Amino acid sequence: MNLTDRLIGTHNARELRDLTNAEGVRLRPGVLFRTDGLGELTEAGVAAIPELGIGTVVDLRTDAEQARSADRLPADGSVAFVSLPVLGGAMDEMVKQMMPGGLTEAPSPEQIAAIMAGVPTLEELYVAILGSSAPQFAELARAVIAGAGTERPGVLFHCTAGKDRTGLAAALLLSVAGMDRADIVADYTLTETNLRQGFAENLSALVTSLGVPLTPRLRTLTSEAPAHAIETALDWVAAEHGDAAGYLRSGGLDEAELLQLRAALLDG
Repeated sequence: MNLTDRLIGTHNARELRDLTNAEGVRLRPGVLFRTDGLGELTEAGVAAIPELGIGTVVDLRTDAEQARSADRLPADGSVAFVSLPVLGGAMDEMVKQMMPGGLTEAPSPEQIAAIMAGVPTLEELYVAILGSSAPQFAELARAVIAGAGTERPGVLFHCTAGKDRTGLAAALLLSVAGMDRADIVADYTLTETNLRQGFAENLSALVTSLGVPLTPRLRTLTSEAPAHAIETALDWVAAEHGDAAGYLRSGGLDEAELLQLRAALLDG
């Protein structure tokens, strides 16, 4: 359910709901919310967080991203904030790290060529994120467990665009709940449509401002959400860990917590 009209100041906000798994059990409404960054929320957008039943906000951005644009949350402290930095998804930071000689001068054609040679595909990026971030995604699962049964059980998780780190988090949680892969992929690809409403240009500008041309690969990394990218991520999880539950186990989640997570995610 699109929520950009409630969380005003976001571009890619929605609640994950109205899905049913193979056993006919519905995803519990009011639990999972995914967005882009909350740094531009209006006062009405901030007020909507508790109104939507959201009691926890999980920020998957790096410390540098958070410092550049801190989340705007209710001032009364009624919404818990959890910082779980997932490395690898900040496009401007990735390009900066690849810049030979730093950013003190415009890159030469040779430097640009070297940067382009080191740019990963979206599939490679997702596998790298998953390979290094199981503990963070397990902690996100614990936030969902902790919210279950409380007055505001909703957990809002986000990165900068709500595309890569957020997309992986959503795919993992929906997989644990047993949702159909087609539904998981459809939720992921919806992000590309949402970002076309003007936000994609802002993301691309972060990269081009560093003097690097927006190649097709960089355009995909910054603002596209093709189905094959999340499919590759899900295939990697299955090949390396059996399923999403196995992946979260590798991040430290135990069997009792997995049962609690499924109970929190499923309506009945």
